[in-house]
Amino acid sequence: MHDHISSSEEKFRALFEFATESILVANQAGCIQLANPAALHLFGYTEKELIGQKVEVLIPRRIAQHHVQLRENFHNTPHARSMGSGRDLYGITKSGMEFPVEVSLSPFSNAEGNFVIAFVIDITIRKRNEAAIKKQREELEKLALDLEKRVKDRTMILEEALQQLEISREELRISLEKEKELNEMKSRFVSMASHEFRTPLATILSSLTLVSKYGELDQKDKQQRHIQRIKTSIAYLTDLLNDVLSISKLEEGKIRVSPEKMDIEDFTEQVMQELQAVAKRGQQVVYQHTGTKMVTQDKKILRIIFFNLVSNAIKFSPEAYPVEVTTKASPNQIDITIKDSGIGISAEDQEHLFERFFRGNNVTNIQGTGLGLNIVARYLEILGGEIHVSSKLNEGTTFIIQLPNKNDHEQ
Repeated sequence: MHDHISSSEEKFRALFEFATESILVANQAGCIQLANPAALHLFGYTEKELIGQKVEVLIPRRIAQHHVQLRENFHNTPHARSMGSGRDLYGITKSGMEFPVEVSLSPFSNAEGNFVIAFVIDITIRKRNEAAIKKQREELEKLALDLEKRVKDRTMILEEALQQLEISREELRISLEKEKELNEMKSRFVSMASHEFRTPLATILSSLTLVSKYGELDQKDKQQRHIQRIKTSIAYLTDLLNDVLSISKLEEGKIRVSPEKMDIEDFTEQVMQELQAVAKRGQQVVYQHTGTKMVTQDKKILRIIFFNLVSNAIKFSPEAYPVEVTTKASPNQIDITIKDSGIGISAEDQEHLFERFFRGNNVTNIQGTGLGLNIVARYLEILGGEIHVSSKLNEGTTFIIQLPNKNDHEQ
């Protein structure tokens, strides 16, 4: 039995002496009782220097005081465990060099008292590797973030480029559509102008020949009839030229609004007298005004609006039927109504009434450019006004205009 114990002791001693892991044995008071060669080498002490010293000699001073409390707590509830779970542990050599360690504790007791075996591992290399791995991971994460940012930036640049391309494509499409529309309008205008100018000029030429003939024959009634035809054709040509000039100015953006104070009743009365001269036989232009007289608006534009709408009412109404014009003014608004009892406008045609060159299905045999109402609508837009139409076929048409009165107060 004694030989077996001696053999076991020799094995444990050999394990203690030749272990590559540092092993320390301390008593309950924290004094080092044993230290194997690996521990002495690790901490840089001789056995004589270390035995009997407190274990705190192997711990950096900044944490040694706290360690005393931890050691005492361990002896109160001794059990095998790893030290410093979740915390970094450090040892210190005799020369004062600190290094990271991993410590495992195992308590045991014998006849001489309570002891603790501490297994200490220098983890400097592991920590270094961990730090290197952590640095590599951080660098990789940084690279990944940088790459992600670059991808996002490139994607954003690409998206912006695609968006700009889409905008450019849309602008090109709109431009091509406008060019196509302009070319169509030019073709329609040339066609319209050539026809509309030719007809009254032919009428004037033939009537002049007949005027001379009837003058020689002293047939004054027939002569007067052809003189009236010449006057009517000249008036139509004047209207046509005015429409063309208006379109040109509107297209070039040369229209400048010049509001001025005026007596709306006197102004409209004078314009109606001029228009009465182109009325058909028996047609009367009846005018009435209500409300304040003094207003502020652009006279030239109002004149163009009146001439277009009232001359249309005259043209599309039969003889002996009146054209009724009313104006109503308040400090903030001017209302104009032009009512006829003419051929009217179908609901279908009313949807396209203010489009350029549009002519209703029931006026194809009556001279006209299809420009007048488009000009009126565009001038009203410049003035900040509105126009509405109420009409039925063969029951007449009413145009209602609302314009702002530029007056600050009623006069």
